[in-house]
Amino acid sequence: MTGVPARVPTGVPDFDYLTGGVPTGSVVLLWGEAGAGHQEFALTSAAHLMLHYDFPRLHEFYLGSAKGPFVYPEGVVYVSTSRSKEQVLDEVRGSFEATYGDVLGRHLTFLDLSREYFQDTVVPSAWAAVPSPLLGARSPTVGADQGPLRALADGIDAAAGRRLVIIDSLTDLLVRRGVEATDLLTLLKGLRRRAKEWNSIVYLILSEGVAPAPVEQAVIDSVDGVLHFSWTTSPSHSHRQRTMLIEKFMPVLSRVPAEYHGRFVIRIGSANGLVTTQYERI
Repeated sequence: MTGVPARVPTGVPDFDYLTGGVPTGSVVLLWGEAGAGHQEFALTSAAHLMLHYDFPRLHEFYLGSAKGPFVYPEGVVYVSTSRSKEQVLDEVRGSFEATYGDVLGRHLTFLDLSREYFQDTVVPSAWAAVPSPLLGARSPTVGADQGPLRALADGIDAAAGRRLVIIDSLTDLLVRRGVEATDLLTLLKGLRRRAKEWNSIVYLILSEGVAPAPVEQAVIDSVDGVLHFSWTTSPSHSHRQRTMLIEKFMPVLSRVPAEYHGRFVIRIGSANGLVTTQYERI
């Protein structure tokens, strides 16, 4: 088939086997309850994809029986609105085995938007490691005078080509004073268009319930795919479990057999990151 977009594996076992990966140029919303797995999905995906370059045999192990053909991002761009590169990598090293932190550290381009995010707020510049302009410590970053949304757009436009992009997070932007939801939604629509030219995959992290329901729905309508993460309980079990549901993703859902149009039960461990373990019909 000519003209069909190439596909990128997520690096999450079984999910890639069932779906055949994600089309390049996709903007994917990872949306869910606190701690339910949306951030872990993004980090697992990034680490497992970069193993393709550093440890091919280990990458094949994590890919499972998914055949492809696949293309691979040439690196990872991590955009943070409020955390530093060291904080993110320390969290990865503390949560997963050492290979994850090492491989991400080698392939990571980090865009720290804390200066733009915390400017004109009650947060002291020292807390955010934001130099005072009175001291002349550094010149303003790209888009600094136009707020975090413009800084986000300029930063990823310069770095995102043929890379996996993780934006952490839409939650921070939606609760930030001075960031209008309409402006953010317009940015997402532009990002969805631009990502097709980058041949990138973009993960957007959003916590459920932070924005009003109409805004959440508008965000869902502005992206290519939505993976919803939640905690569930069962009358037959005394413990909670994490689940993942493909809420929206036409090129992915069309390839998933009907019997698997339900929830993926997921497990997160230090050795393997996020993996799917079974399926539940809804």
